[in-house]
Amino acid sequence: MDRGGGGGSGSGSESRLIGSFYSFLRKWIFRIVSVGDIPNHIAFIMDGNRRYAKKWKLEEGVGYNAGFLALLSIIKYCYELGVKYITVYAFSIDNFRRHPQEVQRVMNLIHEKIKGLLKEQNVVNQFGVRVLFVGNLKLLDEPIRIAAEEVMAATANNTNTMLLICVAYTSSDEIVHSVEESCKDKWGEGVVGDDKIQDYSVIKLVDLEKNMYMGLAPDPDILIRTSGETRLSNFLLWQTTNCLLYCPTALWPDIGLRHLIWAVLSFQRNHSYLEKKKKQS
Repeated sequence: MDRGGGGGSGSGSESRLIGSFYSFLRKWIFRIVSVGDIPNHIAFIMDGNRRYAKKWKLEEGVGYNAGFLALLSIIKYCYELGVKYITVYAFSIDNFRRHPQEVQRVMNLIHEKIKGLLKEQNVVNQFGVRVLFVGNLKLLDEPIRIAAEEVMAATANNTNTMLLICVAYTSSDEIVHSVEESCKDKWGEGVVGDDKIQDYSVIKLVDLEKNMYMGLAPDPDILIRTSGETRLSNFLLWQTTNCLLYCPTALWPDIGLRHLIWAVLSFQRNHSYLEKKKKQS
């Protein structure tokens, strides 16, 4: 009995030692990478949760749970690296066209994970992350909307990193929303004198960008889509004109530190070119 207990204690100490070494190694890598330019904003299309479950012959929900754990790790890595904005594509409006039972399972999981973000020891609170839900939120069930509002209120004073979760989102819906809101803004101002009519009637680029769902954050520097797909799938089409696209073959639950580091190194190699293109646009 004593030998068994001692072995367990030794195993625990060994695990903590390995964990501490890995943490030290990660910070050392980040310090080296930080010599170059660090992206201000990284966006992720979290593709491959269902394929991960199928690959390992697991229930579909297990794949999404594994994907959520991968997201928590990515948030931690981005925070340690100094990335200020993180955006993730959690649920597209187009996904509502899937089988109703699948949609309901995903909605239940989203609700569960949103509630989980309020836990005291979650990385969101640990690293001072402000959470914002972005998209056509009125399409969500009321319990999910309420939970999302609670998380946004609870993290409103966090300033270290901003996590934007795109749910019930597509770029086409975002652009239509922006045009509609810009028209309302213009028509609601009133016109004084004929010389004001021309400015009043024109919707400018600044008007559209102000009313975008993603107007809360600067345009992404890097867009990462897992599972090797190179499509944007109606995600951030307006914001990614001068953005580095990186598409590792890893499924989303398998994404790790090496993929993030490789994306950042690619960004640093292309930084001068990307900045030049931004100035030209």
